[in-house]
Amino acid sequence: MDDWDTVTKIGSKTTGGASQRETVVRGKAALNAAQRSGNIIGTEKKFATGNPASKSAVEGQRLTKVDRSDDIVPVQKVNPEIGAAIRDRRSKDPYKMTQSDLAKKVNAQANDIKTLESGQAIKNQALLNKVARILKISAKTGKPLDEEPPKASSSKK
Repeated sequence: MDDWDTVTKIGSKTTGGASQRETVVRGKAALNAAQRSGNIIGTEKKFATGNPASKSAVEGQRLTKVDRSDDIVPVQKVNPEIGAAIRDRRSKDPYKMTQSDLAKKVNAQANDIKTLESGQAIKNQALLNKVARILKISAKTGKPLDEEPPKASSSKK
């Protein structure tokens, strides 16, 4: 048997029939022993391992980590001006109600309304839209929607 008949492969398994079975080396010690014995050593790098369907998700996770490593994005909070507009509108006569009454109308907790009015709430656009619809204010600016703008006086001389 000469050197052409025995091959040591790293990273693949084969089943041997009549010929000598290829050896899979795992670890540095076994690789060094194969080199000292004078066997021919072939190395192969596996590129596509695992489930190919999950490969894209792993890549996406890596890219997300790269994106997050650059800077820390602060949590977006409700504009305090909108909170003040909600508080003012809720205390006026046609819409006069408590925080708990408003919370019941929008199907939320009274604490959510409290934090929304104080400007400390994390921006929840769905809750903000519900409150704005009940109080008839703009969810973006906090300005009243039902007040008519002042009419421009047209004076003809």
